[in-house]
Amino acid sequence: PVHIYLLKKIPHSAGLGGGSSNAAFTLKKLNELFELNLSISKLQEYASQLGSDCAFFIENKPVLAINKGDVFKDVVLSLKGYNICIVKPNININTSEAYQAIIPHNKSPKLDQQITLPISQWKKNIVNDFEEVVFKTYPEIENIKDTFYENGAIYSAMSGSGSAVYGIFKETIPQINFPNDYYFWKGTLE
Repeated sequence: PVHIYLLKKIPHSAGLGGGSSNAAFTLKKLNELFELNLSISKLQEYASQLGSDCAFFIENKPVLAINKGDVFKDVVLSLKGYNICIVKPNININTSEAYQAIIPHNKSPKLDQQITLPISQWKKNIVNDFEEVVFKTYPEIENIKDTFYENGAIYSAMSGSGSAVYGIFKETIPQINFPNDYYFWKGTLE
């Protein structure tokens, strides 16, 4: 008998992994609450049954997720001290439709090599393949990415299958005016 109250602090249908992280953290809390002593790998196995990217949130650290998002390769990545801004327009992307429409590109070098480049080189080397499909239907989302770059972001991309877009800034994030019905969050990475 468990009563769970979920206070959602990020928007749904944004490509931010909100539902997946909720599921993963619930499994972790139940493991702790009932003193089940389940291993990380066992929790990841259970999380994978709930959704493709749920297992990613069990350890909650930077990894390269491959296969269905349930096989992990450690990456050394620190964005400590960088500033990030996340904007989600009042658009919801249907994840299954986005996956059906995507055409993955097999580029060289692979992402695990590109992620080791200095962040100043990510703009030319790291691409979210979902953007090609989503931007055609929703140019408003592409406009958010362009706005971040116009205001000094060193890297910007759509998050997952969308519709949120994030911008990473070395300096303080400037005042950027987005419509009032957009979700807007900014902070410093630790």
